[in-house]
Amino acid sequence: MSGQYSNPIRVVAFNTAERWSEDVSEDVARELRRRCDLQMCELPSTISDFVERHEDRDRRQLTLRLV
Repeated sequence: MSGQYSNPIRVVAFNTAERWSEDVSEDVARELRRRCDLQMCELPSTISDFVERHEDRDRRQLTLRLV
């Protein structure tokens, strides 16, 4: 949120002790959106594409075709 990272592609968590890794991009995107909502601010432009790409499908607004 502070601009330390820009245009992230994915976030991967590693646990070397248990020998696993996992893509946690959706969890991170959800948390970023939650924090912006609590602060009543817009997503920073440096991470907005990441959040929109990885957030829950339920959160996305559907587009309606005008006839």
